Amino acid sequence: MAGGHTHDHAEAIGSRAKFRLGLSAVLTIAFVIFEVFAGLIANSLALLTDAAHNLTDVLALVLSWYALHLAEQPPHAGKTFGYHRVGILVALINSTTLALISAGIFYEAYERFVSPPPVVADILIAVGAAAFVVNVVTAWLVSHGAEHDLNIRSAFIHLLGDVFSTAGAVVAGIGIWFTGFYWLDPLASVLIGMLILWNAWVILRETIDILLESTPRDIEMSSMVRDLLQVEGVKGVHDLHVWSISKSFRFLSAHVVIDDVLISQAVLIQHEIKEMIRSHYGIGHCTLQLECEGCDPDSLYCDINHYGRHEHAEHHHASR
Repeated sequence: MAGGHTHDHAEAIGSRAKFRLGLSAVLTIAFVIFEVFAGLIANSLALLTDAAHNLTDVLALVLSWYALHLAEQPPHAGKTFGYHRVGILVALINSTTLALISAGIFYEAYERFVSPPPVVADILIAVGAAAFVVNVVTAWLVSHGAEHDLNIRSAFIHLLGDVFSTAGAVVAGIGIWFTGFYWLDPLASVLIGMLILWNAWVILRETIDILLESTPRDIEMSSMVRDLLQVEGVKGVHDLHVWSISKSFRFLSAHVVIDDVLISQAVLIQHEIKEMIRSHYGIGHCTLQLECEGCDPDSLYCDINHYGRHEHAEHHHASR
Protein backbone atom coordinates (compact mmCIF):
# COMPACT_ATOMS: atom_id res chain seq x y z
CA MET A 1 0.00 0.00 0.00
CA ALA A 2 2.82 2.40 0.88
CA GLY A 3 4.53 1.77 -2.45
CA GLY A 4 1.27 2.33 -4.34
CA HIS A 5 0.62 5.54 -2.43
CA THR A 6 4.11 6.82 -3.29
CA HIS A 7 3.61 5.94 -6.95
CA ASP A 8 0.23 7.70 -7.07
CA HIS A 9 1.71 10.76 -5.35
CA ALA A 10 4.55 10.91 -7.89
CA GLU A 11 2.06 10.62 -10.75
CA ALA A 12 -0.01 13.47 -9.28
CA ILE A 13 3.10 15.69 -9.02
CA GLY A 14 4.03 14.83 -12.61
CA SER A 15 0.53 15.63 -13.87
CA ARG A 16 0.54 19.03 -12.14
CA ALA A 17 4.00 19.82 -13.54
CA LYS A 18 2.88 18.87 -17.06
CA PHE A 19 -0.22 21.10 -16.74
CA ARG A 20 1.88 24.07 -15.60
CA LEU A 21 4.37 23.54 -18.44
CA GLY A 22 1.55 23.32 -20.99
CA LEU A 23 -0.18 26.44 -19.71
CA SER A 24 3.11 28.36 -19.71
CA ALA A 25 3.77 27.30 -23.32
CA VAL A 26 0.35 28.57 -24.46
CA LEU A 27 0.77 31.92 -22.70
CA THR A 28 4.29 32.32 -24.05
CA ILE A 29 3.51 31.59 -27.72
CA ALA A 30 0.59 34.03 -27.64
CA PHE A 31 2.84 36.76 -26.30
CA VAL A 32 5.65 35.97 -28.78
CA ILE A 33 3.33 36.84 -31.68
CA PHE A 34 2.34 40.11 -30.05
CA GLU A 35 5.93 41.00 -29.14
CA VAL A 36 7.29 40.41 -32.66
CA PHE A 37 4.79 42.89 -34.13
CA ALA A 38 5.57 45.42 -31.40
CA GLY A 39 9.33 45.00 -31.88
CA LEU A 40 9.04 45.60 -35.63
CA ILE A 41 6.90 48.70 -35.13
CA ALA A 42 9.23 50.11 -32.43
CA ASN A 43 12.37 49.00 -34.33
CA SER A 44 13.65 47.63 -31.01
CA LEU A 45 16.32 44.93 -30.94
CA ALA A 46 15.66 44.43 -27.22
CA LEU A 47 12.02 43.50 -27.92
CA LEU A 48 12.89 41.29 -30.91
CA THR A 49 15.64 39.68 -28.81
CA ASP A 50 13.16 38.95 -26.07
CA ALA A 51 10.66 37.56 -28.61
CA ALA A 52 13.33 35.21 -29.99
CA HIS A 53 14.20 34.06 -26.49
CA ASN A 54 10.51 33.57 -25.73
CA LEU A 55 10.18 31.43 -28.86
CA THR A 56 12.92 29.12 -27.62
CA ASP A 57 11.08 29.07 -24.30
CA VAL A 58 8.12 27.53 -26.08
CA LEU A 59 10.36 24.81 -27.49
CA ALA A 60 11.97 24.30 -24.07
CA LEU A 61 8.57 24.02 -22.38
CA VAL A 62 7.24 21.55 -24.97
CA LEU A 63 10.37 19.39 -24.73
CA SER A 64 10.23 19.48 -20.93
CA TRP A 65 6.56 18.47 -21.03
CA TYR A 66 7.39 15.54 -23.32
CA ALA A 67 10.30 14.46 -21.11
CA LEU A 68 7.99 14.37 -18.07
CA HIS A 69 5.51 12.34 -20.10
CA LEU A 70 8.18 9.79 -21.03
CA ALA A 71 9.51 9.66 -17.46
CA GLU A 72 6.10 8.37 -16.36
CA GLN A 73 6.48 5.29 -18.56
CA PRO A 74 7.47 2.14 -16.64
CA PRO A 75 10.89 0.49 -17.08
CA HIS A 76 11.12 -2.60 -19.26
CA ALA A 77 13.70 -5.08 -20.55
CA GLY A 78 15.11 -2.58 -23.03
CA LYS A 79 15.11 0.40 -20.62
CA THR A 80 15.68 -1.04 -17.14
CA PHE A 81 16.08 2.47 -15.65
CA GLY A 82 13.01 3.76 -17.48
CA TYR A 83 13.14 7.08 -19.37
CA HIS A 84 14.42 9.44 -16.66
CA ARG A 85 17.53 10.31 -18.69
CA VAL A 86 15.30 11.87 -21.36
CA GLY A 87 14.91 14.85 -19.05
CA ILE A 88 18.70 15.24 -18.94
CA LEU A 89 18.89 15.18 -22.74
CA VAL A 90 16.19 17.87 -22.87
CA ALA A 91 18.13 19.97 -20.36
CA LEU A 92 21.21 19.58 -22.61
CA ILE A 93 19.21 20.74 -25.65
CA ASN A 94 17.72 23.67 -23.72
CA SER A 95 21.10 24.87 -22.45
CA THR A 96 22.61 24.57 -25.93
CA THR A 97 19.83 26.68 -27.47
CA LEU A 98 20.42 29.30 -24.77
CA ALA A 99 24.08 29.50 -25.77
CA LEU A 100 23.20 29.82 -29.48
CA ILE A 101 20.71 32.58 -28.73
CA SER A 102 23.38 34.48 -26.83
CA ALA A 103 25.74 34.29 -29.80
CA GLY A 104 23.03 35.65 -32.11
CA ILE A 105 22.25 38.47 -29.68
CA PHE A 106 25.90 39.53 -29.46
CA TYR A 107 26.25 39.62 -33.25
CA GLU A 108 23.10 41.67 -33.82
CA ALA A 109 23.96 44.02 -30.94
CA TYR A 110 27.38 44.68 -32.49
CA GLU A 111 25.70 45.67 -35.76
CA ARG A 112 23.48 48.12 -33.89
CA PHE A 113 26.35 49.56 -31.88
CA VAL A 114 28.11 50.40 -35.15
CA SER A 115 24.99 52.08 -36.59
CA PRO A 116 22.28 52.59 -33.93
CA PRO A 117 18.82 52.88 -35.55
CA PRO A 118 16.07 55.00 -33.94
CA VAL A 119 13.89 53.22 -31.38
CA VAL A 120 10.29 54.09 -30.40
CA ALA A 121 10.83 54.28 -26.64
CA ASP A 122 7.19 54.41 -25.52
CA ILE A 123 6.34 51.15 -27.33
CA LEU A 124 9.50 49.55 -25.95
CA ILE A 125 8.49 50.51 -22.40
CA ALA A 126 4.84 49.46 -22.70
CA VAL A 127 5.46 46.11 -24.39
CA GLY A 128 8.45 45.40 -22.17
CA ALA A 129 6.33 45.98 -19.06
CA ALA A 130 3.61 43.65 -20.37
CA ALA A 131 6.22 41.02 -21.23
CA PHE A 132 7.67 41.30 -17.75
CA VAL A 133 4.28 40.47 -16.21
CA VAL A 134 3.73 37.49 -18.55
CA ASN A 135 7.23 36.15 -17.91
CA VAL A 136 6.91 36.46 -14.14
CA VAL A 137 3.65 34.48 -14.26
CA THR A 138 5.04 31.70 -16.49
CA ALA A 139 8.29 31.49 -14.49
CA TRP A 140 6.27 31.15 -11.30
CA LEU A 141 4.17 28.37 -12.85
CA VAL A 142 7.26 26.38 -13.85
CA SER A 143 9.28 27.08 -10.69
CA HIS A 144 7.45 24.35 -8.75
CA GLY A 145 9.75 21.32 -8.68
CA ALA A 146 12.64 23.07 -10.47
CA GLU A 147 15.00 22.46 -7.54
CA HIS A 148 14.61 18.67 -7.84
CA ASP A 149 14.34 18.17 -11.62
CA LEU A 150 17.04 19.41 -14.02
CA ASN A 151 14.63 19.17 -16.94
CA ILE A 152 12.09 21.51 -15.30
CA ARG A 153 14.93 23.66 -14.01
CA SER A 154 16.28 24.20 -17.53
CA ALA A 155 12.83 25.38 -18.65
CA PHE A 156 12.60 27.60 -15.56
CA ILE A 157 16.01 29.15 -16.35
CA HIS A 158 14.73 29.96 -19.85
CA LEU A 159 11.76 31.79 -18.36
CA LEU A 160 13.76 33.45 -15.59
CA GLY A 161 16.11 34.80 -18.23
CA ASP A 162 13.08 36.38 -19.89
CA VAL A 163 12.06 38.04 -16.64
CA PHE A 164 15.42 39.82 -16.49
CA SER A 165 15.56 40.50 -20.23
CA THR A 166 12.17 42.23 -20.28
CA ALA A 167 13.18 44.23 -17.22
CA GLY A 168 16.28 45.26 -19.16
CA ALA A 169 14.19 46.26 -22.17
CA VAL A 170 12.01 48.50 -19.96
CA VAL A 171 15.07 50.12 -18.40
CA ALA A 172 16.57 50.69 -21.88
CA GLY A 173 13.30 52.24 -23.05
CA ILE A 174 13.21 54.62 -20.11
CA GLY A 175 16.84 55.56 -20.74
CA ILE A 176 16.15 56.27 -24.42
CA TRP A 177 13.03 58.27 -23.49
CA PHE A 178 15.03 60.65 -21.29
CA THR A 179 18.38 60.75 -23.13
CA GLY A 180 17.73 59.86 -26.76
CA PHE A 181 20.72 57.47 -26.67
CA TYR A 182 19.62 54.67 -29.03
CA TRP A 183 22.71 52.60 -28.21
CA LEU A 184 21.08 51.78 -24.87
CA ASP A 185 18.87 49.28 -26.74
CA PRO A 186 21.73 47.05 -27.97
CA LEU A 187 23.53 47.55 -24.64
CA ALA A 188 20.52 46.07 -22.86
CA SER A 189 20.60 43.16 -25.33
CA VAL A 190 24.28 42.47 -24.58
CA LEU A 191 23.60 42.38 -20.84
CA ILE A 192 20.64 40.07 -21.47
CA GLY A 193 22.83 37.83 -23.65
CA MET A 194 25.49 37.59 -20.96
CA LEU A 195 22.88 36.57 -18.39
CA ILE A 196 21.43 33.95 -20.74
CA LEU A 197 24.92 32.58 -21.50
CA TRP A 198 25.75 32.23 -17.80
CA ASN A 199 22.51 30.37 -17.12
CA ALA A 200 23.22 28.10 -20.11
CA TRP A 201 26.64 27.22 -18.68
CA VAL A 202 25.21 26.38 -15.25
CA ILE A 203 22.70 23.93 -16.75
CA LEU A 204 25.16 22.54 -19.31
CA ARG A 205 27.78 21.81 -16.64
CA GLU A 206 25.31 19.85 -14.54
CA THR A 207 23.89 17.87 -17.48
CA ILE A 208 27.39 16.90 -18.61
CA ASP A 209 28.22 15.76 -15.07
CA ILE A 210 25.16 13.50 -15.04
CA LEU A 211 25.78 12.11 -18.54
CA LEU A 212 29.39 11.34 -17.55
CA GLU A 213 28.02 9.64 -14.40
CA SER A 214 30.09 11.95 -12.22
CA THR A 215 29.70 11.98 -8.46
CA PRO A 216 27.05 14.59 -7.52
CA ARG A 217 28.76 17.84 -6.51
CA ASP A 218 27.07 17.96 -3.10
CA ILE A 219 28.42 14.55 -2.05
CA GLU A 220 31.85 14.34 -0.41
CA MET A 221 33.15 10.83 -1.04
CA SER A 222 35.71 10.89 1.79
CA SER A 223 32.91 11.69 4.26
CA MET A 224 30.81 8.87 2.82
CA VAL A 225 33.65 6.39 3.28
CA ARG A 226 34.07 7.47 6.92
CA ASP A 227 30.34 7.08 7.51
CA LEU A 228 30.37 3.61 5.95
CA LEU A 229 33.26 2.50 8.15
CA GLN A 230 31.38 3.69 11.23
CA VAL A 231 28.53 1.24 10.58
CA GLU A 232 28.89 -1.63 13.03
CA GLY A 233 30.29 -4.70 11.32
CA VAL A 234 31.87 -2.91 8.34
CA LYS A 235 35.62 -3.56 8.06
CA GLY A 236 36.32 -1.93 4.70
CA VAL A 237 34.88 -0.65 1.44
CA HIS A 238 36.06 -0.58 -2.16
CA ASP A 239 34.71 -0.32 -5.73
CA LEU A 240 32.58 2.59 -4.49
CA HIS A 241 30.48 4.41 -7.11
CA VAL A 242 27.85 7.15 -6.77
CA TRP A 243 26.11 8.52 -9.84
CA SER A 244 22.83 10.06 -11.03
CA ILE A 245 20.26 8.95 -13.57
CA SER A 246 18.63 12.36 -13.21
CA LYS A 247 19.01 15.19 -10.72
CA SER A 248 16.71 13.55 -8.15
CA PHE A 249 17.48 9.85 -8.86
CA ARG A 250 20.83 8.85 -7.39
CA PHE A 251 22.41 5.42 -7.13
CA LEU A 252 25.25 3.81 -5.20
CA SER A 253 27.15 0.58 -5.61
CA ALA A 254 29.97 -0.71 -3.43
CA HIS A 255 31.84 -3.78 -2.23
CA VAL A 256 31.70 -3.91 1.57
CA VAL A 257 34.07 -6.04 3.65
CA ILE A 258 32.56 -7.62 6.79
CA ASP A 259 33.40 -10.53 9.10
CA ASP A 260 32.65 -14.09 7.99
CA VAL A 261 29.18 -14.17 9.56
CA LEU A 262 25.81 -15.83 8.97
CA ILE A 263 23.70 -14.52 6.08
CA SER A 264 21.05 -13.32 8.54
CA GLN A 265 23.66 -11.15 10.32
CA ALA A 266 25.01 -9.86 6.99
CA VAL A 267 21.50 -8.78 5.98
CA LEU A 268 21.24 -6.66 9.16
CA ILE A 269 24.54 -4.94 8.33
CA GLN A 270 23.34 -4.35 4.78
CA HIS A 271 20.12 -2.81 6.11
CA GLU A 272 22.06 -0.47 8.42
CA ILE A 273 24.24 0.69 5.53
CA LYS A 274 21.26 1.41 3.30
CA GLU A 275 19.47 3.35 6.05
CA MET A 276 22.58 5.45 6.69
CA ILE A 277 23.04 6.21 2.98
CA ARG A 278 19.37 7.12 2.60
CA SER A 279 19.23 9.40 5.67
CA HIS A 280 22.64 11.07 5.23
CA TYR A 281 22.87 11.35 1.45
CA GLY A 282 19.33 10.98 0.09
CA ILE A 283 20.25 7.91 -1.99
CA GLY A 284 17.44 5.39 -2.00
CA HIS A 285 18.89 2.79 -4.38
CA CYS A 286 22.01 0.98 -3.15
CA THR A 287 23.61 -2.14 -4.63
CA LEU A 288 25.97 -3.67 -2.05
CA GLN A 289 28.23 -6.68 -2.53
CA LEU A 290 29.21 -8.07 0.88
CA GLU A 291 32.59 -9.77 1.17
CA CYS A 292 34.40 -11.39 4.09
CA GLU A 293 37.89 -10.39 5.18
CA GLY A 294 40.58 -12.19 3.24
CA CYS A 295 38.94 -11.58 -0.13
CA ASP A 296 41.23 -9.99 -2.68
CA PRO A 297 41.03 -6.24 -1.93
CA ASP A 298 40.64 -3.69 -4.68
CA SER A 299 41.00 0.07 -5.02
CA LEU A 300 38.43 2.40 -3.50
CA TYR A 301 37.29 3.48 -6.96
CA CYS A 302 37.17 0.67 -9.51
CA ASP A 303 39.51 1.03 -12.53
CA ILE A 304 37.34 -0.19 -15.38
CA ASN A 305 40.25 0.10 -17.82
CA HIS A 306 42.20 -2.37 -15.70
CA TYR A 307 39.46 -4.98 -16.00
CA GLY A 308 39.09 -4.28 -19.70
CA ARG A 309 42.81 -4.87 -20.33
CA HIS A 310 42.76 -8.02 -18.16
CA GLU A 311 39.78 -9.51 -20.00
CA HIS A 312 41.31 -8.65 -23.37
CA ALA A 313 44.59 -10.35 -22.40
CA GLU A 314 42.74 -13.49 -21.25
CA HIS A 315 40.72 -13.61 -24.46
CA HIS A 316 43.88 -13.14 -26.57
CA HIS A 317 45.68 -15.91 -24.65
CA ALA A 318 42.73 -18.31 -25.03
CA SER A 319 42.49 -17.66 -28.77
CA ARG A 320 46.10 -18.68 -29.18
